[in-house]
Amino acid sequence: MAGLVPRLPRLAWLVLGGDALSAVGSGLTLPFLLVYLHQVRGIGYGLAGLAVSRLAFASIFGNLLGGALTDRFGARQALIGGLVVSAAGPSAMAYAQSPWEAFAAAALIGFGAGVIWPSQDALLAQLLHADQRSAGFSVRHATMNAGLGVGALAAAAIIEVGHPGTFQAIYLLDALSFLLYTPLLLVIPARPGDAQAGDPERRITYREVLRDRNFLWLWALSALVVTVSYGMDSTAFPAFATRPGGISPASLGLAAAVNTLTVVGAQLPVLRLLRSRRRTKAAALAAGTWALTWAVVLAAGCLGGGLAAAAGFAVAMAAFAIGECLLSPTLPAIVNDMAPPGAQGSYSGLGTLAWTTGFIAGPAISGAALSRGWGMGLFTALIPVCGLAALLALRLGHRLPATIDTIPAVGR
Repeated sequence: MAGLVPRLPRLAWLVLGGDALSAVGSGLTLPFLLVYLHQVRGIGYGLAGLAVSRLAFASIFGNLLGGALTDRFGARQALIGGLVVSAAGPSAMAYAQSPWEAFAAAALIGFGAGVIWPSQDALLAQLLHADQRSAGFSVRHATMNAGLGVGALAAAAIIEVGHPGTFQAIYLLDALSFLLYTPLLLVIPARPGDAQAGDPERRITYREVLRDRNFLWLWALSALVVTVSYGMDSTAFPAFATRPGGISPASLGLAAAVNTLTVVGAQLPVLRLLRSRRRTKAAALAAGTWALTWAVVLAAGCLGGGLAAAAGFAVAMAAFAIGECLLSPTLPAIVNDMAPPGAQGSYSGLGTLAWTTGFIAGPAISGAALSRGWGMGLFTALIPVCGLAALLALRLGHRLPATIDTIPAVGR
């Protein structure tokens, strides 16, 4: 495995390490937010669900502000601001008692994450050479998943529904993880790499970014891909697997663990296989892999529960993880390679907004379908839509120059 690890600048590893640390904190809390609000704080499922949805909607404003602040003040400064807000969110959630307090805390968590995402993407891109960006974003995906997995396992060992203090502890630890990341950034230049090449008197606005037709193609592709993948995996999959699919929550947790372990183990080998190949073809292959994933989910859902169904859903999550590994070196790297010097914040802000849109649309669509008992129909429909996403990715590849659309062979 050591031979697979790409050679990246020291400062980039500092960002990747800080991101992994904050991911441990997020893993402690995010999987258990609905449980905490309903079973510990006594907030009804309806209001608790609305509080959770505030995270995604607050991220929209964080994405746009984070991108603008990155170009205005620098990615490092914008990221530090996002980390401080993100620390305030779980701190408030630890002591939230009423629905309005939960709404406010969730909004802070989502807004802070929304600022972090584009500013951190831009900072990482600025610290990497163009031929290292696919590798850097791949490593980030693996280390982030490892952090989330470690956090979730630690929380499972700590929390007890009958002891609210255990939940307060994990939320305060989550806040601490963001604060510990902050001082690591102080050794990074305020405007590293490509950011120094930009004209400080000439800043690209979001309106100008939206005139970039290739970026609009990429934005639409990103939103569609996230909707049919991550957006469904976070809501439709667990609901379908545990109800019509008939598996237990423990078996669902096993499938989630299989997903995390597959990402951590397969990401760097997949990156090696993708070197010198087109990014858009890798994105198309990811969409095709997710079509296969949902076909396996459909098959597992027909097994009537039990060990066979649990194994089927675990296989589906392993396949989903391979799709993640195929996607991670592609879309974020394309966004940052498209951006002119000094404009990576604006491009990353709108680029991450496409992902946020997918994270909102996926649960909304799946919730509407599953509430009507259309689980089988939903996953059946996802298969051709994934095929459409693959075709759009290939079409985008015809529009992009090879310098932007190729995963470099160097970086080891």
